Amino acid sequence: MDLNRVVTFLRVVEAGSFTAAAKALDLPTSSVSRSVAKLERDLGLVLLERTTRSVALTDAGRTYYERARDAVTGLDEAMVIAGEAASEPSGFIRLAAPPEMTGKLTASLGGFIRKYPKIQVDVVTTARGAELVGAGVDLAIVLGRLEDSSLMVRRLGTTVYRLYASTGYLEQHGSPQSVADLAHHQAVLHRGNQGRAVWELTGPSGTESVEVQGALSGDSFQFVLQGISAGHGIGLLPEQCLLAPERGPEQIVAVLPELSAQGAVQSLIYASQHLPKRVKLLRDFLAEEAHMACHAGKPV
Repeated sequence: MDLNRVVTFLRVVEAGSFTAAAKALDLPTSSVSRSVAKLERDLGLVLLERTTRSVALTDAGRTYYERARDAVTGLDEAMVIAGEAASEPSGFIRLAAPPEMTGKLTASLGGFIRKYPKIQVDVVTTARGAELVGAGVDLAIVLGRLEDSSLMVRRLGTTVYRLYASTGYLEQHGSPQSVADLAHHQAVLHRGNQGRAVWELTGPSGTESVEVQGALSGDSFQFVLQGISAGHGIGLLPEQCLLAPERGPEQIVAVLPELSAQGAVQSLIYASQHLPKRVKLLRDFLAEEAHMACHAGKPV
């Protein structure tokens, strides 16, 4: 069977008429009509009900159209993949990531673009990355629980949180020596409840809880980082926040560094297994970075 006749039939259905399909294919209308007629003859089926102005699928035509469309789409994808495999990876990728991860991504993506200099990566800073995949975003890093969807998910790891303060704050208020001491310090809170929060911290003595209070609270870790940097108190942050380029007027240091808190699961989200080569490369690169960090005993 001539594949060109199948493609012509698909274009007629999509265009809604022989004339429109002929214009899209840059062929005479008579040639398009003959091509579809020959396909029907080869199949022994009537695929289209013809009128003077439009066409409509028969029941057999609808079944054939759906299967043929999927088959031709698969062939198109195979040609793209084959072409990419034979050439140096190139093109544009849009990656969505939460604000608190931008510091870590700057370091990771620097290594990626050095490895693949013809690929450009644009990072969209948002906590709603999963909603944007397939709508202008190729990949998204998401923190926390995921809603059920048809999106593909690859788990990267779990965020580790630690305590930080500015050197100026510690010089003025002293350094806490235990979990209990934190109750007597000002805290910069992430999503506090009326100026209070309970921190569960794990260290050599196991897991301990302490209620802390602070005048500043925000729903962004970047806000918490800026509050700590400005000397407003001690804060609990994902470790990767401290890789961010904006440090503020004072140096930030770890407080009670043997303590940590477990945070949200990190996941990499994408729309389909059939990704362009450049997107697959970035997906696999980020997953490998997370794997190496876990085996090195570092936070993801």
